[in-house]
Amino acid sequence: MGLKEDRILFQGAQKLFGMIITIGEAVAYTASGMYGPISELGYGNATLIIMQLFCAGVIVIILDELLTKEYGLGSGISLFIATNICESIVWKAFSPTTINTGRGTEFEGAIVALFHLLFSKADKVRALKEAFYRQNLPNLTNLFATVLVFVVVIYFQGFKVDLPVKPKNQRGAIGVQPYSIKLFYTSNIPIILQTALVSNLYFFSQLLYKRYSTNLLINMLGSWQDQGGSGQMIPTGGLAYYVSPPTSLGELARDPLHGIVYVTFVLGTCALFSKTWINVSGESPEDVARRLKDQQMELKGHRNESLEKMLKRYIPTAASFGGVCIGALTVIADFLGAIGSGTGILLAVTIIYQYYETIQKEGGLEGSSLNVR
Repeated sequence: MGLKEDRILFQGAQKLFGMIITIGEAVAYTASGMYGPISELGYGNATLIIMQLFCAGVIVIILDELLTKEYGLGSGISLFIATNICESIVWKAFSPTTINTGRGTEFEGAIVALFHLLFSKADKVRALKEAFYRQNLPNLTNLFATVLVFVVVIYFQGFKVDLPVKPKNQRGAIGVQPYSIKLFYTSNIPIILQTALVSNLYFFSQLLYKRYSTNLLINMLGSWQDQGGSGQMIPTGGLAYYVSPPTSLGELARDPLHGIVYVTFVLGTCALFSKTWINVSGESPEDVARRLKDQQMELKGHRNESLEKMLKRYIPTAASFGGVCIGALTVIADFLGAIGSGTGILLAVTIIYQYYETIQKEGGLEGSSLNVR
């Protein structure tokens, strides 16, 4: 990455690989019957669906390129993820769409439903109870859980260790700059990788189950059921079921093994992905120490060789423990029923916080502080 030609080649390879993955996923999704059986769609419509999905992926890649070429801030992909999750949360809070639940017409949005229930029902206490605990639609408990997780994640973002580093040619306290190693050292990467792993497991499990639903090995990988005729499949058994979050505390009480396996899986994979990521992304203690030495920086009050030793003390711990914390927050959000899923909220908050830090840096509000990410 130190050579300009190699950086250009690497970026081009990333885009090419992204387009290959996009066309591959589009073909696989369409062929698996996600949009209806091919026999009903016809090969012409199936081809159009594949081209639509591929073109959408290319547009996302182009927009991401636009932002990374300094026409915007941050990563386009991160911005799209955060926007989608925030849109989902706002919609489920304020949606004016009405749905017939069998007990009458209700508004989908939790806050809109609160006012509707208070004005339409004579028993205000019962109306409040229904607004907080109604089933199958967003309620105020889900909304408050979402806000709580947002606040907790932002609070954890402030946990960091500052190492005093300074230029070698300056003495005393002059030029000392804090090098921050944050608790969330790898940011949202662990939860992104964990989500990608689970999503692909779901996809291949559904694809195989639709074709070989009676096969024992396929059922061990995952068995699926259509949710109320909506076309959305939910896991009911196998590995796919145990790595999916329990939908409520009641379900957790009925099947505690599901909760134990899910918690263990999320915490373990997040810690593993976080620890692995620092080695493959150039953020390991050795890589950071090399970059600081290239910038002629040293740790104040220590010998030159102590810098890498100090980084080895903090960075692997921050990566592993930070990954576990991210996984734990995801699990708690899922158990509380937060809107948008625990994974979605973690992604949204960490991405928004990254934009906040970027804006601070662009405005010069951080002075000369060095940051790990």
